[in-house]
Amino acid sequence: MPGRQELPSTLERSAKEAQRTWIKAHDSAVEQYGEGERAHRVAFGALKHTHEKVGDHWERKEGGRRAPSDPRSARPRQQGGRSGEGVDERASKEHLYDLAKRLGVEGRSRMSKAELLDAVRKENRSRTRSAQPSSRSSSRSSARSSSASR
Repeated sequence: MPGRQELPSTLERSAKEAQRTWIKAHDSAVEQYGEGERAHRVAFGALKHTHEKVGDHWERKEGGRRAPSDPRSARPRQQGGRSGEGVDERASKEHLYDLAKRLGVEGRSRMSKAELLDAVRKENRSRTRSAQPSSRSSSRSSARSSSASR
């Protein structure tokens, strides 16, 4: 199925550039591996090289930087690793503080970089959940939820 029809809700609320990146990577992965979860993982991996998740959508990384945002997107699939859930772990503390401020995270001025990362991830999950329409079928919603957090 073409990437445009498979576009996760977080990307539907994102800029066209983020959508194009995901769709192009998804469609290429479908050609190589077939439709399914692997194509979605590949597409999110490509997206996380140029974009980061902010609340319920994706934005260009700080300063237009292009690099893996977390250990999982930096390694081949077989090596595994932890996912940053779309938050750019290589971003500066100041950038993470600004994101936390935009997202309304309480207590951000006293947080370390690691605490800011966790707080932004938590707020992103919360906003994504609240932005998802409740009319989706449970199987499609759960499949997208697991993919959207990558």
